[in-house]
Amino acid sequence: MTTPGALLRVTLGEELRRTRQVQGRSLRDVAGEAQVSLGFLSEIERGQKEASSELLNAICGALDLPLSTLLMTLGEQLADAPVLGTVRDISPAATPEVAAA
Repeated sequence: MTTPGALLRVTLGEELRRTRQVQGRSLRDVAGEAQVSLGFLSEIERGQKEASSELLNAICGALDLPLSTLLMTLGEQLADAPVLGTVRDISPAATPEVAAA
């Protein structure tokens, strides 16, 4: 399900949606129980918005899904996804803008 180079928010949203659908629950039902707007929960599920840790905990509570289980699942999915690029080591000497500051 995870696409190459997937962002955490996309993978998280996919997993939350999958869990909700497996439970046969509506977006409205979960949003109400988690006390989040339906539109915002929809954006989280589509990977367009990031949830705070507090909100993520409320959504997991509404889904009766331990946050630790969700995080382990995401870790496994992301570990299998290929990396698109790497972050180079940035030191003040390697970056003229930083060295000049």
